[in-house]
Amino acid sequence: MTPQDYVSFLGRERATAILRCDSQEVARRAMDAAVRGGFRSIEFTLTVPGALDLIEEFARRPGLVVGAGTVLDVDQAKEAVDRSASFLVSPVVDPEVIEIANALDVAIMPGTHTPTEMLTAHRAGAQFCKLFPAPGGGPAYVRSVLGPMPFLRIVPTNGVDLDNARDWLRAGAYALGFVTPLFTTNDLTHARFDRIESRAEAILQAVRSVAS
Repeated sequence: MTPQDYVSFLGRERATAILRCDSQEVARRAMDAAVRGGFRSIEFTLTVPGALDLIEEFARRPGLVVGAGTVLDVDQAKEAVDRSASFLVSPVVDPEVIEIANALDVAIMPGTHTPTEMLTAHRAGAQFCKLFPAPGGGPAYVRSVLGPMPFLRIVPTNGVDLDNARDWLRAGAYALGFVTPLFTTNDLTHARFDRIESRAEAILQAVRSVAS
């Protein structure tokens, strides 16, 4: 999948399930639940044990687009793409990681917080700007940034939940990333995967209720 293909795909899906936990088997079962709930854009952070194996495994499933998160250097980027990651996500703006993602022909979403960081990432070749962490102004912050820079594709991935998902999208967010509000610590600890599936369904229903 080319970067532009993923831009179009995420523009339709408008939501990504992002998983971070300390067990490979729990991660597999939790992401299975999110997929059953309807998520098609999914991300395993490289902090998950066996994350690369999971990326490769889920990437073989028809209809899913799988990415690697917490990519902090060039070597991690290369390895993730070698293991079938179709997009890369980082918590920071690293020009070298953006450059290698473009060289590998995969989409890149660096972590940004300020308008300066967003424009820097965009000019370096990033297709998206991950908004991390979410600012106190919430959705209004996205609206303010897009005023002078409407060409940015801003994807909040922190501070986003079922209750405010519609507000972020209405403010102009290109898509949303769901981490803890989808995969709660309690549900992961107690293997309550049915709750994750139900929550995924509710989140996607809210997301799809907002016209793109």
